[in-house]
Amino acid sequence: MTKETFMVEEISKDIVLLLMVEHGMSMEEAMRTLYTSDTYGRLSNPRTGLYAQSTAYVYEYLEKELSTGKMA
Repeated sequence: MTKETFMVEEISKDIVLLLMVEHGMSMEEAMRTLYTSDTYGRLSNPRTGLYAQSTAYVYEYLEKELSTGKMA
């Protein structure tokens, strides 16, 4: 496992938990929301460097995407 992959998985885990707590989603719904988002596509692409940002920073992008339908 690469450092980048590990970081993506850690951020993803934290974001799934945030979606469950803040949006009342089930785990399955939270995972589907994250993994089908443009935010996750960018998070998992090493060229973007998004994996090196904080969970809060990435979560803000996802929140914006969820509210507007597009990335910030």
